Amino acid sequence: MKKIKFAFVIHSHQPVGNFEHVFEHAFTHSYLPFLEVLKRHPGFKIGLHFSGILLEWMKNRHPEVLIELKSMVEKGQVEMLTGGYYEPVLAVIPDGDKIGQIQKLTNFLKKEFHIQPTGMWLAERIWEPHLPKPLSEAGVKYTIVDDSHFKYSGLTDEQLTGYYLTEEQGDVLALFSSSRFLRYSIPFKEPEETISYLRKLSSEEGINLMVYGDDGEKFGVWPKTYHHCFEDGWVERFLGEIERNADWIEVIHLKDALNQLPPKGRVYLPTASYQEMMQWALPPSAFAEYEELENILKERSLYERFEPFVRGGFWRNFLAKYPEANHMHKKMLLLSQRIDKIKNRKGVSKNKLEKAQDLLWKGQCNCPYWHGVFGGLYLPHLRSAIYQNLIQSEKVLEDLVHRRKNWVEYQAFDFDKDGREELLVHTPVLGLCFSPSSGGSLWELDFKPKNLNILDVLTRREEGYHKKLLKLQRKAENGQDAQVASIHDLLLTKEEGLEKLLTYDWYRRGSLIDHFLEEQTKLEDFSVCRYPEQGDFVNQPYRYKTEKKGKAFDITLYRDGFVWVQDKRVPLTVAKTIFLYSDGSNLEISYLLINNSQKRVNLWFGIEFGLALAWHKGEGSFCYTNEGQVKIKELARMDNAQRCEEFGVKDYQLCLDINFKLDRPSQLWRFPIYTVSLSEDGFEKIQQSLILFPNWKISLEPQKRWELKIINSFNPL
Repeated sequence: MKKIKFAFVIHSHQPVGNFEHVFEHAFTHSYLPFLEVLKRHPGFKIGLHFSGILLEWMKNRHPEVLIELKSMVEKGQVEMLTGGYYEPVLAVIPDGDKIGQIQKLTNFLKKEFHIQPTGMWLAERIWEPHLPKPLSEAGVKYTIVDDSHFKYSGLTDEQLTGYYLTEEQGDVLALFSSSRFLRYSIPFKEPEETISYLRKLSSEEGINLMVYGDDGEKFGVWPKTYHHCFEDGWVERFLGEIERNADWIEVIHLKDALNQLPPKGRVYLPTASYQEMMQWALPPSAFAEYEELENILKERSLYERFEPFVRGGFWRNFLAKYPEANHMHKKMLLLSQRIDKIKNRKGVSKNKLEKAQDLLWKGQCNCPYWHGVFGGLYLPHLRSAIYQNLIQSEKVLEDLVHRRKNWVEYQAFDFDKDGREELLVHTPVLGLCFSPSSGGSLWELDFKPKNLNILDVLTRREEGYHKKLLKLQRKAENGQDAQVASIHDLLLTKEEGLEKLLTYDWYRRGSLIDHFLEEQTKLEDFSVCRYPEQGDFVNQPYRYKTEKKGKAFDITLYRDGFVWVQDKRVPLTVAKTIFLYSDGSNLEISYLLINNSQKRVNLWFGIEFGLALAWHKGEGSFCYTNEGQVKIKELARMDNAQRCEEFGVKDYQLCLDINFKLDRPSQLWRFPIYTVSLSEDGFEKIQQSLILFPNWKISLEPQKRWELKIINSFNPL
């Protein structure tokens, strides 16, 4: 009789900072019911990987599940896999952090389950050729990647019925191939299709091995899968079918396959992830061309033959595609470097250093650093959690380095690795990052008492899938919704009219962005970035100078630029000075405009302040002026407040008042920034920030100056 070996591995994870109700929903709709079905089939061997953050949550909220898991491990039914504790993309964090995160989860598994894990789950199956060395140093013997990874190296399906060895500088790692057919069949097709597929690959020798490795959330969390998997009994039927064919299907743990089977050979894989991930990493135009090429090949019945040579981008390009993700990443790297620099210093508290390290590792959780069919970067609460942990880690390090209570730390260097300098200023209360090369804008403003980056905003940009939204609006109801589809094939929308919000910014959102408007500009046009900018200041280079005097520090950013006034190009200087004290929570902002022409000019000048408080949607968030207040959630589109001398936001969930006081009354425009993105549940609108835009109409004589002072304060409520 022909036989086959079959390994079944499931990975489950929830991001750092995800909502408690999301954890609980995933637990009750996926993790728990799946384990309950497994208990009824004790002969079905399975590999399970839970990220450390998820295991930690279950230990605190549902300890009985860990007890049950331990019993299943002891009986030999479950093999537990290690991995990065907080589920980082290992390829883009320092090697010391790779090893440390893996060892942290390994130690957790040792303590809770009394086992030494052999294999690990590779987050998002993101593979780079340097990984074997640090993984081997962390004690890992094997990991799982997709069959597509192997095919990019020229291997075929017939060759992927086992495992291969790879190495880096002599450190060896075993690589198992997860079958794409199985990933797309389970649980979306009937169990008999899997049985039929395994039968085709069985052999008289019985040494062929097929591996299924994919996300646990497919079983109950993805749209419509809870009914399909558990209420309709797909998981029960699947395990039953495997058991009924146990005479020729041997379900095996990967650790045992490693001992029982010889390697198929040696292989060197290129950088890769799963196919969809590599498409998501492409810029929008390339995204569309990739899809077009796929469709052409499918129409000509060539896709299956040439698919291994059709591949998208490279995961790291998310850091080029999204400057906001790159900013988080470079902040994370900087903190890791700082920890390395002080870990061997005499007198440094080991406990505090370990605390800083663990907070850093939490800030390496992969989910908000990229975006595809999962919300990721577009979800403000996930980005906020990254900054919260990075800022806390930074504070611990600052306490270790600075002996005085009041201090100012200043650096000018290429922080985001784009070839241009940024300015970083830190005090015990505030952390700021300026970009002189892009309008002298402020791109990060940390209020450390709340562990909050107030400028954690997101720019509206085109996404490759936005064209699908337009198609979805025209899609006729034809009964397709009754079918359970892969999440990659689902096209759903949470509300109507989202296509009207498809607008894109031509500059990166932030704060202290200097605008000059044309006389006919309307608030509704400015809010959607469809207006004629009259100056060359928004994203153009500013020069700068700094001065430190005792507890005080100031930065002046200035540009000699131009403004179009009717058909004339008028020379104009804009200078802004940001002044702060080492022990204060205020920013004193001074503006200076100088008319460098020989004629009087009429200008419409405004300053853009972006606030990342949008994800607080409760009743306790208000936008106010000296004349009254309005709930933030009621600022659905835009608002115009006339003659305002004071304005701000009070967030009673954060217990924070962000206040602006002006020495010149202004008109104040207020509007939200919405993005339209894709998530597991379909297309959705997300408020990314609130824009506050005080603006003035100015008449300026030749060589005359116009001055403004703003006190921007951050006050706990």
